[in-house]
Amino acid sequence: MKPQPPERACARRLIVGISGSSGATYGLRLLQALKKTGLQVHLVITPAGWLNLRHETGVTDTQALQLAHTLHASTNLAASIASGSFQTMGMIVAPCSMRTLAAIAHGLGDNLLTRAADVTLKERRRLVLMTRESPLSLIHLRNMTAATEAGAIICPPIPALYQRPASIDEMVDHSVARALDLLGLPQGLAGEWEGF
Repeated sequence: MKPQPPERACARRLIVGISGSSGATYGLRLLQALKKTGLQVHLVITPAGWLNLRHETGVTDTQALQLAHTLHASTNLAASIASGSFQTMGMIVAPCSMRTLAAIAHGLGDNLLTRAADVTLKERRRLVLMTRESPLSLIHLRNMTAATEAGAIICPPIPALYQRPASIDEMVDHSVARALDLLGLPQGLAGEWEGF
């Protein structure tokens, strides 16, 4: 199933999901980068996502709310982003836990994040999953395969050492930049590789 190209003419809306995996800083940095694009960002954070966001980044709920156009409760399955009629350019889940990956891979729209991801796939929109886990079990790998076959893009936030990052922030920026590149969005976080 081929996703629609990122340049598709639709409302300038993007869904961001933050699930309960370590790596909440990827979601936070993504929101900060998107704030500069003028996109209408619809954010959904799972309960475990909130725990990690607070613990790993120290960000307050108020600060997180200021980075999105709309924050949707993860329990609200009647939210706008639960419907394919609500036009978006796609969705990024950063980070994407193995539990969330499994739910997406098997079509279990049991919370708003996984329902929005299911809608993104069924509408043939781009779904980028910044999966976080190591090592990977066969179950994880099979779920990644199933999600990919359904149209998702698995984009683990792996440090690109060829860029010779000088800080953790630069490594995070590079991974977030790659996710934004997959949606054809301007990012200003990391340049293209130009060779040696």
